[in-house]
Amino acid sequence: MTKRWMIPALAVAALTVTVPTATANAQATAEPTARGGHGQGHGQGGHKVKCTFIPTPDNPAAKPVHPPRPRARNRGTVEVTLKTNFGDIKIRMDRRAAPCTVHNFVSLTRQRFFDHTQCWRLTNSERLGVLQCGDIYRAEEGGPGYKFADELTGKETYPRGTVAMGNWGPDTNSSQFFLVHSHANIPPAYTVFGKVTKGLNVLDRIVAGGIIPGPTNPQDGQPKHPVKIIKVLVRH
Repeated sequence: MTKRWMIPALAVAALTVTVPTATANAQATAEPTARGGHGQGHGQGGHKVKCTFIPTPDNPAAKPVHPPRPRARNRGTVEVTLKTNFGDIKIRMDRRAAPCTVHNFVSLTRQRFFDHTQCWRLTNSERLGVLQCGDIYRAEEGGPGYKFADELTGKETYPRGTVAMGNWGPDTNSSQFFLVHSHANIPPAYTVFGKVTKGLNVLDRIVAGGIIPGPTNPQDGQPKHPVKIIKVLVRH
């Protein structure tokens, strides 16, 4: 970012016990900066948890969408397909690990927020290998107009195939997420909410296409060949 993500916006962009919620830090850096706790997801009885989605008037919605309802299921999985111009990427999302995060992704998918968008950031260094998506205008810009808390245990790792939330600091999740195509040696500060079950070869082709060098790192910039999300499908 100028505001650098968060994954890495991806920053080390971007799965969960309850720990004290940290104060949000809106400053973004060139690598992951979140340090937040699980600020939500307390049991309400049954199989649902409470989620809080906070408006961000300084960063209004890039598309007309509504925040999700404040209660999310915390059992089961969700099967998601990212249909891209490079091929399909299938993801299994874990409601138990990150109920509010999965709830948010499903809500945005149903409102077609991710359809006809672009994955603006690709990194391929010894420390960080991710594809960042979910921003509407460009890397780090263009979210849904609200934010929500991290869902972390403090023991998160980010091996190949991990799907996690990007952010701009603790508890600033919105629509930005990243897929790990190789590895991400980053702090456990980005909510993990799924894994790629099919389509790692698609990520490999994207990486093989190269990167347009960024201003500070030749291995961190836009994909040389634009990566477009044509449509996102979700199945419970």
